[in-house]
Amino acid sequence: MFTEITKMPPTSSTFLPYSKDDKAKRHKPFAAVPPPPRISLSLLISGVFFFVGAVGIVFAIVVLLRPPRIVEVSVFRCGRAEDTLRNFRSRSSVGGGAGLEDRPKLLGFVGVQTGFGSADRRTALRRTWFPSDPEALARMEQSTGLAFRFVIGRTKDAKKMAELRREEAKYHDFLFIDAEEEYLKLPQKTLAFFKAAYSLFDAEFYVKADDDIYLRPDRLTILLAKDRAHRRTYIGCMKKGPVVTDPKMKWYESSGHLIGNEYFLHAYGPIYALSAEVVGALAATKNDSLRMFSNEDVTIGSWMLSMDVNHEDNRALCDPKCTSTSIAVWDIPKCSGKHYLNSVCQVITTNSTRIRSSKKVFFCFHALVL
Repeated sequence: MFTEITKMPPTSSTFLPYSKDDKAKRHKPFAAVPPPPRISLSLLISGVFFFVGAVGIVFAIVVLLRPPRIVEVSVFRCGRAEDTLRNFRSRSSVGGGAGLEDRPKLLGFVGVQTGFGSADRRTALRRTWFPSDPEALARMEQSTGLAFRFVIGRTKDAKKMAELRREEAKYHDFLFIDAEEEYLKLPQKTLAFFKAAYSLFDAEFYVKADDDIYLRPDRLTILLAKDRAHRRTYIGCMKKGPVVTDPKMKWYESSGHLIGNEYFLHAYGPIYALSAEVVGALAATKNDSLRMFSNEDVTIGSWMLSMDVNHEDNRALCDPKCTSTSIAVWDIPKCSGKHYLNSVCQVITTNSTRIRSSKKVFFCFHALVL
């Protein structure tokens, strides 16, 4: 009896018979997986140094091509106010003005109030008693203890501002203040001047002067240097007179009903001086906390009444002629103070006043030289 043998398909566990052909076959070895390529350490270091060197070269090129940086000393500004002379000296000196004082100590700071239409007046003053260049201003400050600047506000007229900037670039003798330059806003400009001057200069006195007077700085120094018992002092040519209530008159006072029939004692506007303690009190006040009258000299006089200052009257500050004792020479208006003649008062035109003032400045200067 024969048993039927079923053929099974070969599996992995099934051994096949040996064949001679197998001996001739060569089994290929398994291909090994290649290792990842290695970066040479020296090549890596070289790349790093190359990158650093390239960055350094680019940085050096940028620095060389960049325009030189001008160092501005912010202390020579007070808000929008700017002392152009010290800003000029800081730009011109090595170290960006590091040797300049933050708030230089002076006997007096003299701010000559001027306007955009007064270039001829400034020219007349620079040709006579006002120093005409930065070196002369510095010499005057050293010899008298007085610093001088033309004080002017700002305007929205771009042409006028451009002309002023060109003049400033030539002389560097301005104090720009944060005030609108307008005749009807002279009280506001005066307050802005005292605040800016007090912040930028440590002076014993602050002098407000107009640009149509002839001034003797040496004699002003002697006046300010006098010993005084009062720390709060108001120096000027004092006056009193009827309040101008006619709107057609030049010195019309719109708030005259608050004053009465006669003005209180106050100094003429062309030149007066306030001591440091007085100006410090004004600098600490808010702009809208002080009453502004129509006229600048009246406004200042009203503030002085409220501060218990000593009124020091000095007629050498309002001399109509050049004399051996005159400190400031200018024409007292015929329509103010004791010269007021009610309805017959004749208002002097601005142009004639300017011409006469300029002539007087040159006359005093030539008389001094001769």
